[in-house]
Amino acid sequence: MDEQSPAPPAPPSTATTSSPAKPRSEASETIRFLLKLALVVWLFRSFVIAPFSIPSESMLPRLLIGDYLFVSKWNYGYSRWSMPFGVPPISGRLFPGTPARGDTVVFRSKGDDDHDVIKRVIGLPGDTVQMRRGQLFLNGQAIPKQRIADFTVPLSPNFDERHCDTRFIQQTSQGAICQIPRFRETLPGGRSYEVLDQRYIPDADDTQVYTVPANNVFLMGDNRDDSADSRFPSAEEALPGQAQGMGFIPLDRVQGKAVIVFWSTDGSANWLLPWTWVTAARWNRIGGGFD
Repeated sequence: MDEQSPAPPAPPSTATTSSPAKPRSEASETIRFLLKLALVVWLFRSFVIAPFSIPSESMLPRLLIGDYLFVSKWNYGYSRWSMPFGVPPISGRLFPGTPARGDTVVFRSKGDDDHDVIKRVIGLPGDTVQMRRGQLFLNGQAIPKQRIADFTVPLSPNFDERHCDTRFIQQTSQGAICQIPRFRETLPGGRSYEVLDQRYIPDADDTQVYTVPANNVFLMGDNRDDSADSRFPSAEEALPGQAQGMGFIPLDRVQGKAVIVFWSTDGSANWLLPWTWVTAARWNRIGGGFD
């Protein structure tokens, strides 16, 4: 019986194993996280809620300089001005809606120096609006204007003598305060809000009859004697020497509706002294909503 020769050895395997994935660096992971976070913040701020700070006294007595509030973005639809800095520059509005009379809204002003502004909606498309001796007339009907208790606010770095007529500064045991005549206006349907009326100003208190164009709104500040609003033409529409304001505001420039004050400060805080952040806070204003 022949002896069998041994089987030749198996050739070495030619299969290759995949090398392990190169781990991402900590820097790249941080950048990826920050980009994702920026996208989420951009989407939330553009379509849900955005913060807004009050830079002037035009909406006294409801809003003080140093108030910070949230603005809901879904109420009136979305346009390019719903996005931070108006980017991307899309045209028209998605899911359009019209504000109600009395809503407090944030909008983008017209002109080369366009910026975010907050005012109250007074006139809707087709309405007529006029001021006569400081009283508001809407569609030819006088809006009730009732005198109520004076508005008082302590003088502070955010609201000093520059913001209060000397006639209205009072000295108290707690310090100087600004005390201004206050009134309550009530719109058709029962919506009411408070306004300030300090003095008679011909251009502001006696106006022509304005007819609000289609797809526009007529906006006014609650501090009637210190508000550049729709009673005055915008910079590009004003005649030489004419007082300037906002003019009619297109609906696609309305960004959202004021919903709640989440912080308020009198401006006396020092960032290097953390305990002053607490003493500067106006705690009684935090959480205040809007009718």
